Amino acid sequence: MIEVKNVKKSYGTKENSNQVLKGVSLTIKDGGFTVILGPSGSGKSTLLNVISGLEYPDSGSICYDGNDISRLTDDKLTAFRKDNVGFIFQQYCLIPGLDVDKNVKMGADLVRNKEYRQSIAAVGLSDKLHKYPSELSGGEQQRVCVARALAKKPKVLFLDEPTGALDEETGRLVLNYISRLQGELDFTVIMVTHNENIADMADMVIRMNSGKIVNIKEVKMRKTAYEIGW
Repeated sequence: MIEVKNVKKSYGTKENSNQVLKGVSLTIKDGGFTVILGPSGSGKSTLLNVISGLEYPDSGSICYDGNDISRLTDDKLTAFRKDNVGFIFQQYCLIPGLDVDKNVKMGADLVRNKEYRQSIAAVGLSDKLHKYPSELSGGEQQRVCVARALAKKPKVLFLDEPTGALDEETGRLVLNYISRLQGELDFTVIMVTHNENIADMADMVIRMNSGKIVNIKEVKMRKTAYEIGW
């Protein structure tokens, strides 16, 4: 379980400070699929960054099963991310000079996972092992990112606009892979998106505005990637 309590985060100098998170609190259950919605500048990506340990909050706490990661040293926070979380962003962030196999192996090597090609097979890219990013479509590149993140065997998968650069057909395909693999591997999903329709895939939907959570809704009837609107 992830418990976020009264988290605040600002950027800039004291004279010109911009408070992005204004006392955010929430609880995310293990194995859940959480979607965070809100307009640009609402603080949703910053919230994702502090929950995942990419950034420290200015104050408040972020506890994973009772352990507060906001109090960890830089080295221990890096070790926490390596052992516990995976990331998928709108930008594919693949290494251009490495093929699919080696890009995914980079994630697997962090946790000494020698069976990483199972992740490649799981996203339907076994026939693309030796293709380079420039030889892949946008959807295929994002599926490589999914495979790389899952090769770390994360407990929590964080996604920031994972379908933002994809067309509808490819976006649905990528979301379907993520949802199916979550069911098989039982990790927690926390996703930031502008696409309101994706919220129908979640079991918890968080709405943000002006650095605060304005609504939290639990969803009983989840839809698949092919049942939602676009």
